Amino acid sequence: MQIEVVNPGESLWAIARRYGVSVDDIVRVNEIDEPTRLAVGQALVIPTSESVHVVAPGESLWSISRRYGIPVDEIARANNIANPSQLYVGQRLRIPRQGAKRTIETNGYLQPANAETDRTIVNETAEFLTYFSLFQYIVRRDGTLQPPNDEAALAAIRGTNAVPMMVITNFESGTFSAETARAVFDNPDTRSKLIDNVLATMRAKNFYALNIDFEHVFPADREKYNAFLRDITARVHAENKLVSTALAPKASATQAGSWYEAHDYAAHGRIVDFVIIMTYEWGWSGGPPMAVAPIPQVRRVLDFAVTVIPRGKIMMGAPLYGYNWTLPYTPGGKFAPTLSPKAAVNLARDVGAYIQYDYTAQAPFFRYYDNDGRQHIVWFEDARSMQAKFDLIKEYGLRGISYWVLGQRFPQNWALLEANFNIKKYK
Repeated sequence: MQIEVVNPGESLWAIARRYGVSVDDIVRVNEIDEPTRLAVGQALVIPTSESVHVVAPGESLWSISRRYGIPVDEIARANNIANPSQLYVGQRLRIPRQGAKRTIETNGYLQPANAETDRTIVNETAEFLTYFSLFQYIVRRDGTLQPPNDEAALAAIRGTNAVPMMVITNFESGTFSAETARAVFDNPDTRSKLIDNVLATMRAKNFYALNIDFEHVFPADREKYNAFLRDITARVHAENKLVSTALAPKASATQAGSWYEAHDYAAHGRIVDFVIIMTYEWGWSGGPPMAVAPIPQVRRVLDFAVTVIPRGKIMMGAPLYGYNWTLPYTPGGKFAPTLSPKAAVNLARDVGAYIQYDYTAQAPFFRYYDNDGRQHIVWFEDARSMQAKFDLIKEYGLRGISYWVLGQRFPQNWALLEANFNIKKYK
């Protein structure tokens, strides 16, 4: 699989001819609606066994060899490079065939909507996923659960080789509630009742694993949360099922803020089977425009995480969406709407925008003016940004990747995921 960025005036026919593949194959893999209309700067995945790397700013032969897992001297020999330190931006390098792909676990959060939509999402993505995380079973203060309407999704998952994971949250009145979490932590009867209800649901619906997504817990309740995790994990393990937690993206153990302080990375790493670190939302709908998951920030989180959590227990979060901000950005103003990567590319095509790429953040973006003369900036994900994330999984030796949220059209992600990794299956 090869990533190719569309240049001004290029056609699918010219790109297909250059790689020796058919136009139909490129259209199919990239889900291109209008093959004669491409966006300048659009990143396409090309279904070819021949791997060619285009040198980007700041890259060296060493960093390229690390990305592909191919020794520097092999790449140099394949390209007749006498001096490995002399590369230039835009240079096309032939990459020798890689060895065996790593096997990783993958997770996708699914928010049940309606039966038809849920079945479609499951059927389209099951082959690429280890787990479907059904979001969300809302924990009430009395220890009962408010379930989602997930019957259609679960029925569809049963017909695949992926497994379902139950997600419980401390959600209340449209946001995460520290008070709900405390009500569970402080009352032994409520805590026991909640765990009983979770186990009964897991048995009845045949959930393979549990994901605990308690966010914005009171910092003072950090040890109470750890104690709750010990209790529920022991009970779930007795049923021969797995337990995971969702963690805020911390760059240090002492990072301040209500999202971070109660999440004890080291304790979670000891107690549960694996963690899902939410390495996204630096750029968020209510904040200033920027990449949703910029690589330098993600890397800082991973640098800390691997010092206190075994690498084989860490799943790195990744977004399947972007945001469309209206400029100028005003704090407290209108929130930026989300859009899928496919919708972002189609928008750029329709408004004639040039998709640019931030090589520091490793993320694409573009600007345009709407019909009312207002300027917009769109940050989203594409094949290049996802490959950068896959490279981090390889570099850090992580357990795998977790996607928020399924249902956003992003065909290049799945093609590249399959090209980079084997997906672990439990059935």
